[in-house]
Amino acid sequence: MAGNFYSVRCGDCENEQVVFGKASTEVACAVCGTTLARPTGGKAEIEHEVIETVESR
Repeated sequence: MAGNFYSVRCGDCENEQVVFGKASTEVACAVCGTTLARPTGGKAEIEHEVIETVESR
């Protein structure tokens, strides 16, 4: 089963960025560098607002 991608809005700068739901490394905002998601060994812990689920491709 493939993981999902999520559109996440940074709480600090309002940038929207797509994040893999099972990210294995920390995902930082491309604009301000704030951590958006942290790996947990399975599903990533997304620390900011999830706008929508993007279909896996």
